[in-house]
Amino acid sequence: MLNINLNNRFAILYLLPFVIGSLSFLSFQPYNFTLINFIIFPVFFYFIVYINKKSKVTYRKKPYKKNLFTFGLLFGFGFYLSGISWITNSLTFDQNFKILIPFALILIPLFLSLFVAFVVLWVGPLLKLNISSIIIFSGSLAFSDYLRAKLFTGFPWNLWAYSASSSIELLQILSAVGLHAYNLFLITLFISPIIIFFNIKNTKKLVYFSLIFFIILSSYIYGNYVINKNDKILDKINKKIYVKIVSPNFELKYGLNEKEIEERLKKLIRYSDPDKNKETLFIWPEGVFSGYNFDEIQSYKKIFSENFYKNHLIVFGTNKIDSTSGNIYNSMLIVDRNLKIIQRYDKIKLVPFGEFLPFENFLNSIGFKKITEGHGSYSRGNKQKNLKINDVSILPLICYEVIFTDFVQKSNVDTNLIINISEDGWFGESIGPDQHFSKSIFRAIENNTFFLRSTNKGISAIIDNKGNIIKQLNRNEAGNIEFDVPLIKSKKIKNDLIFFILLITYLFIFLIYKKKNAKK
Repeated sequence: MLNINLNNRFAILYLLPFVIGSLSFLSFQPYNFTLINFIIFPVFFYFIVYINKKSKVTYRKKPYKKNLFTFGLLFGFGFYLSGISWITNSLTFDQNFKILIPFALILIPLFLSLFVAFVVLWVGPLLKLNISSIIIFSGSLAFSDYLRAKLFTGFPWNLWAYSASSSIELLQILSAVGLHAYNLFLITLFISPIIIFFNIKNTKKLVYFSLIFFIILSSYIYGNYVINKNDKILDKINKKIYVKIVSPNFELKYGLNEKEIEERLKKLIRYSDPDKNKETLFIWPEGVFSGYNFDEIQSYKKIFSENFYKNHLIVFGTNKIDSTSGNIYNSMLIVDRNLKIIQRYDKIKLVPFGEFLPFENFLNSIGFKKITEGHGSYSRGNKQKNLKINDVSILPLICYEVIFTDFVQKSNVDTNLIINISEDGWFGESIGPDQHFSKSIFRAIENNTFFLRSTNKGISAIIDNKGNIIKQLNRNEAGNIEFDVPLIKSKKIKNDLIFFILLITYLFIFLIYKKKNAKK
């Protein structure tokens, strides 16, 4: 252990975990300082072990488990407070919600922190400076992230795996093991420098670090090989689709009048620059017709028919009202020049408070509504399905849905393209759009599929099946990007199955080490 006096309870239990947790946001987008996690995780782990020892002496006046819980809670609070503070920006667009900003800023990170706190509370008493402790701690933390991605509609934002988005060579194993298994692998790797404090011979430490270096180097070499091989494969693919992705950079505004809608439409067409001789799939972002439903957009049919041609199709997001039930859906539509719906997808993963209100009747009664236009909540789409254009199979993702790896995997048919449309104006000038975009790279690699993303005020891009950004429009940049996209059939992986196999393996290794140490 460190040969220094660490008896300041406030510094150890309260200040330290909050500070190191807060610094972790630097490992994510747009900073991409991944290496900081090789400091944060060992420090986090070391002081859990330290508290185990110190609680028996210096901290004995306070409940032992309370110390562990507090340490984990404040680490998590720092992590989420710094990493998702952008969430409060969406509350500034409605006067009724502005009063909730302080509560959202504190309570949401505090709630999410419980996933970390309970891990530290549960495995903290088991931890020592040995290999088995690294195994059980990393496995438990990865399982906690898995639960966070699943429970209460799920919120898999900034899993530790996403901190590696800047090195696509190291991400290529995603297509083989899936996100959660990769998250487990990366957490284990981040903790590994703690080995330097192990009470073992230096030669054994050298063996461990050599093994870690070999794993990282092997992953990089494998990833580089896969990427280079892919270039040759793509060159041989003849089946392609020509796309134009448009980013209009509209101000986020509801209550648009007819003139404003017409001006927006003409601007979108100008950026689209339709060529009558080129068969094209145009992709516009979500929210371009803010507050309007598709039936109302029909009044602008003439503008569409005068500017687009028979060989053109347009993808965009809009509200769609079911004529029978009256339900309102946030939909992705593929339409022709006459605004005839060719394909339609209704969003399934709705944003709490943004697209639907939990306890809607009660909150409406005291003056609250969902953040997006209209007092009624959106209805949830019935099922995940691919959209078909001739023989091209498209997996649709609307905004928030891009963060759900399992949601993408549920598509039970071959996929040639993934299309994601989003309104990122909700994030304002925060780090939100950068973090949102990074998930696209992971979805492309996981599914071995080209990823097409059109956003307003966010990052629009064409990403190949190995995570390379082919073309990109930056935040607040208006215009279009175009590309002949090779059509690849995706391969599905069993995310959860591989992850749980690894978890069981981790548990088995832990029990072996524990039994071995008990005999000593």
